[in-house]
Amino acid sequence: MLESSTAVAFVATADLDRAHEFYGGVLGLPVVERTDFANVYDAGGTPLRVTRVDQPAAANYTVLGWIVSDIGGAVAELARRGVQFERYPGVAQDGEGVWTAPDGSLIAWFRDRDGNTLSLQEPPAGK
Repeated sequence: MLESSTAVAFVATADLDRAHEFYGGVLGLPVVERTDFANVYDAGGTPLRVTRVDQPAAANYTVLGWIVSDIGGAVAELARRGVQFERYPGVAQDGEGVWTAPDGSLIAWFRDRDGNTLSLQEPPAGK
């Protein structure tokens, strides 16, 4: 039933202006709409609705991620823009914070201004 429908991603924020500085500025996502209730961005063809809430719930897992073709380049560019990548105890990450998953995927995690965990993933070669 929904296979031909567009999915919408949601992320919560306590401050829409601060979220816009991050999603629109640091990440460079194009703005589709801004209201008193949400900022909507084009995240590679998927609408990303950053919704204002009084107190965002902190999730201890990734809430949103991007598949990239060059994780090293993406990590370097985001770091240049002030993004700090997460380091997790017991996870063998390289000097830039990139982990190689058992299937060969390369993954790096970072947080937005509300503490939401976001990720970058480069699929294994040939996939």
